[in-house]
Amino acid sequence: MSITTVSMIVIIAVFVLMFLRVPIAVSMAVPACLGIVYLKGWETLFSVVNTNVWEQSFSYTLSTIPLFVLMGQLLYYSDLTTELFTAFRNWLNQLKGGLGIATVGASAMFAAASGSSLATTGTMGVMAAKEMLNAGYSKSLTGGSIAAGGTLGILIPPSTMFIVYGMMTEQSIGKLLIAGIIPGILLTLLFMLAISIAIFINPNHHIKTKEEEKISWKEKFSSLKPTIWIVVLFIIVIGGMYVGFFSATESAGVGALGAFAIGFMRRKLTKEKITATVYETIKTTGFIFAIVMGAFILNYFLMITRVPQMISDFLFGRDLSATMIFVLIILMYMVLGCVMDSLSMVVVTIPIILPLVEALGFDLIWFGVIIVLVVEMALITPPVGMNCYVLNGVVKELDLASIFKGAIIFVIPILVLIALLYIFPEIALFLPTSVK
Repeated sequence: MSITTVSMIVIIAVFVLMFLRVPIAVSMAVPACLGIVYLKGWETLFSVVNTNVWEQSFSYTLSTIPLFVLMGQLLYYSDLTTELFTAFRNWLNQLKGGLGIATVGASAMFAAASGSSLATTGTMGVMAAKEMLNAGYSKSLTGGSIAAGGTLGILIPPSTMFIVYGMMTEQSIGKLLIAGIIPGILLTLLFMLAISIAIFINPNHHIKTKEEEKISWKEKFSSLKPTIWIVVLFIIVIGGMYVGFFSATESAGVGALGAFAIGFMRRKLTKEKITATVYETIKTTGFIFAIVMGAFILNYFLMITRVPQMISDFLFGRDLSATMIFVLIILMYMVLGCVMDSLSMVVVTIPIILPLVEALGFDLIWFGVIIVLVVEMALITPPVGMNCYVLNGVVKELDLASIFKGAIIFVIPILVLIALLYIFPEIALFLPTSVK
């Protein structure tokens, strides 16, 4: 068989295995290994496993992932989330759609600590769903607000998605994390605006069931105390990285130590919680590492078959403008996001489209933010939007149909931000280009 035929068979096999729910790492590694053996022989495969997998697994950069995961788990088990939600509710509840806006705000704040969309969704779902439903919010807007707010976990730093992307594209992880700050703030505001507009267009999204209680200024300011922990830790971790005190990996270590100190000072970290923290960190890290290692093998196979270059040459041969190709890339990810797990979608496609993106002259730090945004869409679009399933799992009152219906509203703000980033790339690049 020709190299082109073999490459197509391997790529199709990867997607088929993923659709059959075979573990992502296995879905990528097994077809790629068979393809390498067929084209180059067993010796080449052993060499690839030794250099691309074994040696890469000792990368200093990889330690960033478990440290940031540990930081998020420590803060989660420090029971800050309930108090965060209370603070935002006290300050924003008087606005139109205030409870939904408070949910998004609290999600953004927790995202700055956890770096996980699924953790943010599950945690906020337990707290916010009951209050929103009792306050007269529709099931769809309640579910959509929580699921969309959860997506901020992979945009606002720290973010494991940025770390994985940085390793695959050999870009500065520190700059990628910093690049997510301004877009993260903008998307939070756009989500809040979307809630207000949704209620304005359809008042049935919020039919008040009772008079909202008046919160005194003393209560409002008192409720801000727990947010200080997150703000201080965020400034130390991300600010220290921005001004050059820490590298990305050192910043993750400082963050994990700071999160432990917060839990210790709040007297929330029991022996059982510390054990659960370590267990969840190991489980999550192992899952991500396995995928990254599988991606390294698949990347080598794609390199020797020149699939990315062939796709790039094909598109350029159609005489399409850079804007049109960018739109096609976004459409491709929107379609893939409906049928694939978000992380697998990224690790499979990045090696294929990277040469095309570089040929178009797009900044890879900027494109990393775009990738995270399309992943956010994948997390809330049917039929495999993971945030929606997580929310349905923790809040049985919210059926999947209602959650997906509400989540679709928040795809619009994401697309708006992608358009803004394309027109004004400085939104993402201003902070990274000024890093010391």
